[in-house]
Amino acid sequence: MQRKSSNCAHNIAMSKKLTPRAAPLRKQASGASLTVRARSAARKPHPPRLDKEQAILDAAERLFAQYGFEGVSLESIAIAVGISRHNLLYYFPSKEALYRKVLDRVLDLWLACMAAISASDNPQEALTAYIAAKLRFSREQPAGSQVFTREVIAGAPRYADVIEQRVAPMLREDLKTLEKWASEGRIARIDFTHLMFLIWSVTQAYADLAPQFAMLLGKPKLDGKDFAAAESVLTRLVMAGLRETS
Repeated sequence: MQRKSSNCAHNIAMSKKLTPRAAPLRKQASGASLTVRARSAARKPHPPRLDKEQAILDAAERLFAQYGFEGVSLESIAIAVGISRHNLLYYFPSKEALYRKVLDRVLDLWLACMAAISASDNPQEALTAYIAAKLRFSREQPAGSQVFTREVIAGAPRYADVIEQRVAPMLREDLKTLEKWASEGRIARIDFTHLMFLIWSVTQAYADLAPQFAMLLGKPKLDGKDFAAAESVLTRLVMAGLRETS
């Protein structure tokens, strides 16, 4: 479990990287083989392209979080990146394609953390690591969570298909794992679906409602101590509930 949890946290920390950079071509004895490999490599994105895509996604994420899908234009995203609208369309063919890519980036990280639950054999370690990872994402990438929340509140008009195809199967796997632990007497049997909903809602609130929380705490923004306190309280409540046998 420790390795899986570490990978989940690492994915969040390294989310600025879209894809691994291609390794240099090794020399081949066959000239034909080298030509094929060279052509294949030419079709792969080069680092400057990846950097530009990342800059576009970062700007789009911030703007979509603040204004929503309808309130953002390709022109405004292009201006934020310092490129032309025409140049932006070279990287993403439409605003909807860019918007879905922003949501994909958020979901990829969340699902990596969910996968760590079903891969574990230790309920406390798995759930503790999951809560920590979700809160870390809310602290480090609040705009991503805010974009996702806006989409879901609107009824997911542009992303429902992905949620159904990707989130639902992963949730079912996690529920099977929780049920297995309950049948083994390792945790209490409760409504595990709503347990997961509770963890999602609380951890995402520390991104979506962070300005309100900070205001009520009398500070300009939440800091590491606030997130550590939230993690401690939520973990304690979840694990205490799962220890109950009545």
